[in-house]
Amino acid sequence: MITLSEAAAAEVLRIIEQHRQSSAEGAAGTDSQAGPMYLRVAVIGGGCSGFQHTLDLTEIIGENDEVFEQHGVKVICDPKSHIYLDGSSIGFKSTMMGSGFVFNISTATGQCSCGASFSV
Repeated sequence: MITLSEAAAAEVLRIIEQHRQSSAEGAAGTDSQAGPMYLRVAVIGGGCSGFQHTLDLTEIIGENDEVFEQHGVKVICDPKSHIYLDGSSIGFKSTMMGSGFVFNISTATGQCSCGASFSV
């Protein structure tokens, strides 16, 4: 399972609401219902340490995706990424220097100082 902190979940919900508001403004005059939004967490090859984690919003759950609900946010992850991310946690940190999501990847043997790439 991938754990999402309360602060990270609150930020995801804020981003989803912002996305829906901007979509509604762009679709003025239409009567479209917004479908559910999910947080997709994945691992891709690349970065300075070999792998990178990614976050994205999506309306689609794949047939084989793992699904977790954390603090009102449905988190989805494809099976290959889940191998690397199982037991990991995602937080959200806000400082005077900036804010962003923070990953603690349980399978990582090394992590680049950029915070976005890791090795196993």
